[in-house]
Amino acid sequence: MDKTEAQKRIAELSGIIEYHNNLYYNQDEPEISDFEYDMLLRELENLEDEFPELKLPDSPTNKVGGSAGEKFSPVTHVVVMESLHDSFSHDELRDFDRRVREVAPDVKYVVEPKFDGLSVSCEYRNGVFVRGSTRGDGTTGEDVTDNLMAIKSLPKRLKNAPPYLEVRGEVYMSFKSFDELVRRQEENEEKPAKNPRNAAAGSLRQKNAKITAQRGLDIFVFNIQQVEGVPLRSHCESLNYLKELGFPTSFYSVCDTIEDVIKKTEEIGDRRGEYDYAIDGAVVKVDSFSARELLGSTAKYPKWAEAYKYPPEEKTTKLLDIEINVGRTGVLTPVGIFEPVLLAGTTVSRATLHNRDFIEERGINIGDIVLIRKAGEIIPEVLSVVEHGDSSEKCYKFPTVCPSCGSPVSQDDEAAIRCTNTDCPAQLLRHLIHFVGRDAMDIDGLGPAVLEQLSDEGLVKSPADLYRLKVDDITALDRKAEKSANNLIAAVEKSKHNELYRLVFALGIRNIGLKAAKLLCENFLTIDEIMNAKAEDFAAIEGFGSVMAESLENYFALESTRDLIEQLKSLGLEMKPSAIKQSGGVFEGKTFVLTGTLPNMKRSEAAKLIEANGGKTSSSVSKKTSYVVAGEEAGSKLTKAQSLGIPILSEEELLNMINQ
Repeated sequence: MDKTEAQKRIAELSGIIEYHNNLYYNQDEPEISDFEYDMLLRELENLEDEFPELKLPDSPTNKVGGSAGEKFSPVTHVVVMESLHDSFSHDELRDFDRRVREVAPDVKYVVEPKFDGLSVSCEYRNGVFVRGSTRGDGTTGEDVTDNLMAIKSLPKRLKNAPPYLEVRGEVYMSFKSFDELVRRQEENEEKPAKNPRNAAAGSLRQKNAKITAQRGLDIFVFNIQQVEGVPLRSHCESLNYLKELGFPTSFYSVCDTIEDVIKKTEEIGDRRGEYDYAIDGAVVKVDSFSARELLGSTAKYPKWAEAYKYPPEEKTTKLLDIEINVGRTGVLTPVGIFEPVLLAGTTVSRATLHNRDFIEERGINIGDIVLIRKAGEIIPEVLSVVEHGDSSEKCYKFPTVCPSCGSPVSQDDEAAIRCTNTDCPAQLLRHLIHFVGRDAMDIDGLGPAVLEQLSDEGLVKSPADLYRLKVDDITALDRKAEKSANNLIAAVEKSKHNELYRLVFALGIRNIGLKAAKLLCENFLTIDEIMNAKAEDFAAIEGFGSVMAESLENYFALESTRDLIEQLKSLGLEMKPSAIKQSGGVFEGKTFVLTGTLPNMKRSEAAKLIEANGGKTSSSVSKKTSYVVAGEEAGSKLTKAQSLGIPILSEEELLNMINQ
């Protein structure tokens, strides 16, 4: 490659990598695999080494990929949160060892798993967790203190702690939590998370910490960034000290030679299938802190550490069958059943085939030999057909009738194939699971297994039947004691007092999520007002589009919908109106954060009061916060508000402002 071609390719690669950096680090929506990204970055590094005079001042090889977003307050890292240089072969690890020993001949290495999550900093003063932040660009991250507080495995108080401690860790989502999240998303016909890393990053960067708390995140702490009053000489000492303080740490090994390091990285890779969390490689670090100081860092990487990345695995297997699953709104989703194959440490025998277009574009049919991959992705994907089977048909024919009820199917404007029968049994079960969910009617104890039993026994054929259940109906089910049955019936009764927006969301109207349901019920006081409104009335709501408006009109025009609403009314559902936001109220344009225990009101009641007077509430404190309302045992939010000079109100002062 000549200099002109190299200059053109360097500019092209820099733009491509910056584009994918934004998707991966800031949007949590990568379009390519980790391996494909790594190969782009390696190509750029090689060109810059060959033509150093062409290296751009803001080259991606000089920067950590992410940036601090605008959703959270920025945090400047006193100790830069560096990235790691990658090796993809044993020879590259040997090259790393040679470079290290030229400066520090007598070194030991520590080998640890490389977690596939989101890197964070956690700060403690006198043993109390006071602030947490994302890595961002390495120098400036995002303040995610409230969200990190929601992670149970992160200690909030330390015993025998130093005056100040900053640690670095990796927030991750276990395979178990990830599978549960994807199951819920698929039941609700939401776009499922691609892998645990993206799910963890998206969950940690939620504006609402309650959502983070529901996602089952965990953390491994693997480094001390700063510490006061504790002399530490090596990485091993620091890891043992972290463990003594109560931090969740992972396993590690100490190696004298690079050959021992290589052997250990292979052992970790071979055992990937045994862990309940994703790893994409192993990290090799010089143990001695004094040796690290001699080695130093580049603009982006420490010279005393290296990441060994495992190559992506692609294997062929036979497609034995295609199952068709029917979703809550009747969408037919094809799932491929394969001859089991070991891939990236786990046995793969199923993978989604997405939709009819995906199958037709690749010419997939039962009996074909297909190429599948899990290149850092936990959900396996079909890449292509390697060899067609014996079938005379070139491609699998999508069913023309629903496999659950036999009703005809139709294709809508979204290219989805749907069952036309609203009473389809498969749709009913998924609809019931959604109806009783935490953000919907929140009926504790009515899990999928119980609902399936009730449906199979013919006790529940619609959401209204849930409110006709008796204790005897529940105790008749397998393994249900009378106490459990009474608790379940009490939970059903309690849900009758829910606000209207919960019911609207629970109904599972296409294109209407939780936020839309809340907006709708802030503008319409009763279910009758909603049922009698037209699409143009809904479209007038700020934040509503024509598709949402038409979905609402079409849904409430159905005779079956009106019949269901009448049944629910007669069964005692109150459908309480939401507090309507008043424009021009005393709190118009003001944002409040509530923290601690208020003397006379729940925080949720105070939030409704604020919103009813034109204000907004937020779960995190920032420079944009107008007031913090603090009660007893107010924690980090109060501390942060004081540091930013934000006015602090008591419950009494809040009420006085409204009365005045």
